[in-house]
Amino acid sequence: MNDPVLAFAALLTPEGRALLDEVAGTDPAKELAVATRLRREHPADLVSAALGQARLRQRAAAKFPSEDASRMFFTPNGFEQSTRATVAAHRAGRLRELGVGSVADLCCGIGGDAVALARAGVRVLAVDRDPLTVAVARANAEALGLADLIEVREADVTDVDTSGYDAVFVDPARRGGRGRVFDPEAYSPPLSWAVRAATAAPLAALKIAPGVPHEAIPETAGAEWISDGGDVKEAVLWFGTGVRPGSVRATLLPGPRVLHGRGLPDPEVRSVGRYLYEPDGAVIRAHLVAEVAQEVGGGLVDETIAYVTADELRPTVYASAYEITDRLPFGVKKLKALLREREVGVLTVKKRGSAVEPEELRKKVKPQGPNSATVFLTRVAGAPTMLIGRPV
Repeated sequence: MNDPVLAFAALLTPEGRALLDEVAGTDPAKELAVATRLRREHPADLVSAALGQARLRQRAAAKFPSEDASRMFFTPNGFEQSTRATVAAHRAGRLRELGVGSVADLCCGIGGDAVALARAGVRVLAVDRDPLTVAVARANAEALGLADLIEVREADVTDVDTSGYDAVFVDPARRGGRGRVFDPEAYSPPLSWAVRAATAAPLAALKIAPGVPHEAIPETAGAEWISDGGDVKEAVLWFGTGVRPGSVRATLLPGPRVLHGRGLPDPEVRSVGRYLYEPDGAVIRAHLVAEVAQEVGGGLVDETIAYVTADELRPTVYASAYEITDRLPFGVKKLKALLREREVGVLTVKKRGSAVEPEELRKKVKPQGPNSATVFLTRVAGAPTMLIGRPV
């Protein structure tokens, strides 16, 4: 079956659904044997499609609640580009707090954001131009019992009239035939079009890659960087009612714990103290290291490195704290000797401003012993340095 939409539609038939139930949780090592057995009674294309969905559902459990992942449908690209459910729920909650009752979700993909919006009580128009993606998004709305709140439409988002909606959410595709796209104007649709669509709406949220240059952010937008469990997931540009232009925030999930930018100057560089603070990735991407430094009464170890050092331990939810026991100029032999002396067998290697690969260093020093330690490969006042310590 060459038509991917027809192949997907076959999964929604009673036979297809029965196959999905039968292959759920199939061990990858046993896939060939399972496929061979099932192809005796079912079309080969349908068996392959069911096993493909089973694989994607297993992977999706890392992004979606397991009870959702086991019922939802995916495409490989749709899964890769879908928002983690916790992040989508946070963004949907903020839109609801801003009084939004309806959203035009442009470039909706497989519908993960539309699901989060609908569960927040928001009526959604979900739009995508790819026929297979639209079919999957529609199936997901039905599978999760949200079809009454989610209308899925196949269309070019540039042709959609969004004037009847309280807000617009745009999630341009950031993957092409060669992988990730880093130029915002190479997004599909381009960032410039997405910004125009956002500014034309009463309220809008525009999802972009977290590595976007700050100079590419429009002055009319508020910017938010979001991490989940310490991993930076996305940046969101907010436009319209209730959004302060030029505002910057870092949101850490679970929580949320929100750090607002206050326009502080860069922290001073100071000598390494007893404690080292490693700011969350969202804080670093949002350029809010100065806010963390002020909170803990610290300074930078180097003007180009986002490590904060202080003599006193102060609580902060925006950074991980480490007690530093040793400071050494970079050198494998010196580190190996110190670790042997301390009987360190479990070594965590972190780096910032160093070209050394953590795994290569770990192989060279061959840690052995009952104790653990963390080594930071970094620069201190411009010099390659190793800071050794342990989490507080």
